[in-house]
Amino acid sequence: MTASLAVTGIGLLVTNRRELGEGLLGTIRDAALVIHDGRVAWVGEQRALPEAAGDRRLDAAGACVLPGFVDAHTHLVFAGDRAGEFAARLSGQPYAAGGIRTTVAATRAASDAALLDGARRRAAAALRTGSTTMEVKSGYGLTVADEIRCLRTAAAIGDDPALPAVVATFLGAHVVPPEHVGDPDAYVDLIRGPMLDACAPLADGCDAFCEQGAFDVDASRAVLTAGAARGLTVRVHANQLGPGPGAQLAAELSAASADHLTHLTADDIGALAAAGVVATLLPLAELSTHSPAAPARRLLDAGVTVALATDCNPGTSYTTSMPLIVALGCLHLGLTPDEAVHAATAGGAAALRLDGAGHLGVGARGDLLVLAADSATHLAYRPGMDLVDTVVLGGRVVYSRR
Repeated sequence: MTASLAVTGIGLLVTNRRELGEGLLGTIRDAALVIHDGRVAWVGEQRALPEAAGDRRLDAAGACVLPGFVDAHTHLVFAGDRAGEFAARLSGQPYAAGGIRTTVAATRAASDAALLDGARRRAAAALRTGSTTMEVKSGYGLTVADEIRCLRTAAAIGDDPALPAVVATFLGAHVVPPEHVGDPDAYVDLIRGPMLDACAPLADGCDAFCEQGAFDVDASRAVLTAGAARGLTVRVHANQLGPGPGAQLAAELSAASADHLTHLTADDIGALAAAGVVATLLPLAELSTHSPAAPARRLLDAGVTVALATDCNPGTSYTTSMPLIVALGCLHLGLTPDEAVHAATAGGAAALRLDGAGHLGVGARGDLLVLAADSATHLAYRPGMDLVDTVVLGGRVVYSRR
């Protein structure tokens, strides 16, 4: 027997479908929607809601309702922390990619149960702040066995109906691990061969950290093309620490997304636009590393789709809060509230190539959140405040402050 949920009394509904409502967010005032068998089955003005709609009802009491956040870049599976590194950075020590190896050592030493417990707690915290879909990368194992463990942990989170849906990304090319520092080419060969053979069946995407101190453009291209040959979607950590070839590589490979993008030239932006690559921006990582803001306005003006994500990781952005990232999208990157909300929902879905997430049109997954506010602008206007009242995942209420 299928079940349906009618969400009524919506003061302002964000659909992210221009054909359904007003403006970029496709907003409808005094709205309602019906979720049937986990999918949106009807959406419109409350006065047009069919009388018998919904086996169950959720009254939004005049609040704003929006699609669940799609956090399109996280490193959720790890052990340990790097609070000492964070404190040192605040004292003037520059960020370098090599700090990742500290987390690699802790992750390798952790038990399967400890890895799962930590990832589960972070995913639950993300859900409470409105994230209903998360990309989860491996990359803190960097052996065949440990990368498998990371991806299996990500799968276990995604299999839990009370936690966000998961899109898993293989990131064996995060940094060169200590045992291969003397022969990085051998490590690239390991990734392209045995590691991808074992990990590709567990992943949706393949990523590489194309950056000084991590992997150069030739090594990144070799890894990403090997991943694509196994059917994985290409993603690239690009242009984070300085100008470089990562953005152009993402365009060359028609990547789904290029992430970070703090340092871009006009040619980089043009290449991303022409190739249809989504720009996934990570503002808390920039603040944490004392970096300039990514050129969000220039990207949007060039026609690039922008996503916002947490970059949840223990070194540079230890948060699971997408409301915080929406606020930083406005206060640090210069987006309007509507643009930031769109980037955190529909933009993230585009980065992950998910047609059924990030919007509330008919056929979308029944993932939404009810704010303790009458508009989504409050996410940026009241940064750091607990504004998520209720989270619905697949038509089921999975979190509520009521």
